[in-house]
Amino acid sequence: MVIGLPRMTDGGHLVDRPQIFSDPDDMAARIFERMDGTVRLALPLGLGKPVTLVNALTRAALDDASLDLSIFTALTLMRPDPSSDLERRFLEPAMDRLFGAYPALLYADLIKSGELPENIRVSEFFFQAGEWLGVDYAQRNYIAANYTHARDVLIAQRPNVLSQLMPRQGDEISLSCNTDISADLFDMRSDGALDFMAVGEVNNRLPFLDGTAVLDIGEFEMLLEPPHEFELFSAVRRPVSPRNHAIALHVSRLIEDGGTLQIGIGAIGDAVAHALRLRDRAALNPVWDSAPFPLTGEAVAPFKTGLYAVTEMLVGGLVALLDEGILRREVDGAAIHAGFFVDARAMYERLRDMPEERRGKIHMMPVSFTNALYGDEASKRAARIEARFVNGAMQVSLLGDAMSDSAKPGQVVSGVGGQFNFFEQAFALEGGRAVLTLPATREAGGEVTSNIVWQVPVTTVPRHMRDIVVTEYGAADLRGQTDEAVIARLLAIADSRFQPQLLAEAKRAGKIAQSYRIPEAHRNNLPETLRDWLGPFTELLPSFPLGTDFNEIEQLLLPALSRLKAASGSKRQLAGLIAASVTARPHPREAEAMERMGFAPKPHVSESLDARALRGALRRSD
Repeated sequence: MVIGLPRMTDGGHLVDRPQIFSDPDDMAARIFERMDGTVRLALPLGLGKPVTLVNALTRAALDDASLDLSIFTALTLMRPDPSSDLERRFLEPAMDRLFGAYPALLYADLIKSGELPENIRVSEFFFQAGEWLGVDYAQRNYIAANYTHARDVLIAQRPNVLSQLMPRQGDEISLSCNTDISADLFDMRSDGALDFMAVGEVNNRLPFLDGTAVLDIGEFEMLLEPPHEFELFSAVRRPVSPRNHAIALHVSRLIEDGGTLQIGIGAIGDAVAHALRLRDRAALNPVWDSAPFPLTGEAVAPFKTGLYAVTEMLVGGLVALLDEGILRREVDGAAIHAGFFVDARAMYERLRDMPEERRGKIHMMPVSFTNALYGDEASKRAARIEARFVNGAMQVSLLGDAMSDSAKPGQVVSGVGGQFNFFEQAFALEGGRAVLTLPATREAGGEVTSNIVWQVPVTTVPRHMRDIVVTEYGAADLRGQTDEAVIARLLAIADSRFQPQLLAEAKRAGKIAQSYRIPEAHRNNLPETLRDWLGPFTELLPSFPLGTDFNEIEQLLLPALSRLKAASGSKRQLAGLIAASVTARPHPREAEAMERMGFAPKPHVSESLDARALRGALRRSD
């Protein structure tokens, strides 16, 4: 079926040269004219959005209510909007350095303010984590879809325009950061199954990646080449905490040499990559030898064959593993097959500066390749041996259901994305395993709660696909186990402060023997035990193993601000921090840190409560 309007052709062939614009508003007007005033716009997720052009299209529809603009996309990237005075003081002076001078997407601002007009509609199938909580329009227009199904959901919207941000080299452009769905759409158009007008915005800050990502410039009818290319969004690397490192230490023992790897973005993904580097250097034996918790997994030796990565998201950790030669098992000339990327600016720079031969080992592919086995299934099975798909969850039930995309019923935090796709692969592949990681507890409003619970409010991965769950206290292999065994194994990696209550609930439900007792080896799953274990290894397990854009003073402030945020809902804990600003000894660099936050370097009688609480948090962090 052919959908949309005919492409610009000349005797049945693509035109040799697209029309080039320097003024985005002129180009937007021309697009609406070509589409008779109705644009159904397909945008890639994340980094590949042509922000300048999309904003021009949005402005045109704002100015003329007779124009109709529908946008289907995912992962609208937004710089943080500080929610408190302390966040503002920390972020505003460093916003461009940390997140890039990335322009705001006008449609996102209109959604936030509740001013999106009726002639503009926006639907997403994946959110930037937490950004749309409590925003009714975004929550109502969210579309739940596995990543591999998002292409078909998009096609059902009958897009007539596809637009993307791309680097250009002469008569070639690269889909660069977003082959994920776009590559399939161009192939479908070439086969006559789909039709749309392709327009793009050139931005050579993106690395030019080869292979499937490369298209002839004639695939595009219009290109925007603005006088000034905007800075790319930088996803700031978060500090890797000791418990993140502990999770990674457990995960690293599950990764078989010669196998296949997928990891996600975030502190745990960074920690897993770092742990694999340390394992390859034979540097982890003293850490493992001193572990106070039972260890599972026998894969502890350095890598002789090396790993191959197949992942929807190319993250900095995988690039680091490629640089160090750990990702060196090749499939069709690639050590990494990936669908999209968005990461810290350091990764973009590394990709641009990487020797061409090494960069050529990264093949950007559609997610129909990375996230699924159908389509050339035999070769995919042969390549994806001993696969380990490592992803995060927010909560896991004692029966093995996982909640990864919602905070509570109805409120989507992010989306299922490709997580379920990788669980399907793990169960379909011989030797494949899906590894879910999560801290055993979370702290909010001064209250600590368990992330292992009796029941989860929303299910992302159902219990019949339970596999391996890892917390800082160990790894629980759940596949093929009885409900009673699953409960026992998850209790063994839960925080010991919550084990009695969880066990009691399981007994009340008749799902574990009334005589069952948690083994002694698992009764000391406590933060202080973790601190005693990893405290001697702080140099080996740094807060930013892959580097950071935070300066030295900001790195010092982060744990204090985290402590303060965790205490914000508890008057008792806040009072304790305020008291510490008087009773505890000053932090050695307290004056510098307070000045960085815009406060007086030394305490004084009229100091605000925020300043006192921060000063106390700094002293408690020392």
